[in-house]
Amino acid sequence: MISTNSNFPTIYRKRIDLLQVNLGYKCNQVCKHCHVDAGPHRYEMMSPDNISKIPLLLTKYNINTLDLTGGAPELHPYFRTLVSTCSELDVQVIDRCNLTILTEEGYQDLAKFLAKYKVNIIASLPCYEKENVDKQRGNGVFERSIEGLRILNRLGYGKIESDLELDLVYNPQGPTLPPPQSQLEQDYKYHLSNKYGVFFNKLLTITNMPIKRFADQLRQKGQLENYINLLHGAHNESNISNLMCRNQLSVDWQGKLYDCDFNQQLGIPLLGSVLTIDNLIDAQYGLDGLKINVGCHCFGCTAGSGSSCGGALTS
Repeated sequence: MISTNSNFPTIYRKRIDLLQVNLGYKCNQVCKHCHVDAGPHRYEMMSPDNISKIPLLLTKYNINTLDLTGGAPELHPYFRTLVSTCSELDVQVIDRCNLTILTEEGYQDLAKFLAKYKVNIIASLPCYEKENVDKQRGNGVFERSIEGLRILNRLGYGKIESDLELDLVYNPQGPTLPPPQSQLEQDYKYHLSNKYGVFFNKLLTITNMPIKRFADQLRQKGQLENYINLLHGAHNESNISNLMCRNQLSVDWQGKLYDCDFNQQLGIPLLGSVLTIDNLIDAQYGLDGLKINVGCHCFGCTAGSGSSCGGALTS
């Protein structure tokens, strides 16, 4: 575990407007950079009881965005129930999709379901070149990802005139910072449209966090300390005000609460104690103004142009 003892600046929570829920670690892929160590061998899944409490939490705190992640969140048997229920509450749902799930046996109608409820899709595609994607995510993943994008495009996703939003996520191949987001987005759009005829709205660049699977790889290569020093040295104070942990809350598959998804994976609980969905539903107070738990991994969010679940923090 990475220590919470660091010289990272003290930060406090603002009003929560986004709830990020990890539905479980089961996934149809095994990506080298995965910070939750997800894969087909994982069977942890959020209980139906906790699933049913998500809409209650959104309503009580007037949270307008639900961000579903995993693993592959779509593999959860109650994924569609949760999406439809929350959409009917006028909550914007985000699905963090790996694209290959769209062509898995039994999930061929998933894209149409997502379009029906106008779910925003944030899809992983760490490069526009086949070799690099397959190296990071597994053989054949690039071609299946392109097919997934074509399926979504046919439904209107990624088209300028459509209200169906499709964003892509870039992760560096190794222990380096992402390049400038705006320029890389232009490169992605040029290559993907000209070579494969696929389109998307925005590119989100996200720094690889030195935790779980990625940290293990760096440790084996003797690169972990250097990478942490790189993040620390590239700290950009102007990113502090836009950090994702300041206006969002993270929920793990067991219903426990965290400041962010990364703290969740490191086992650093909200407010330094184990709190659950039930605690927050029953609470007579909010979380506004409370101190956020930080550690040296937080420099991954402030390094360079910054990094969040919504991409770079500064241009």
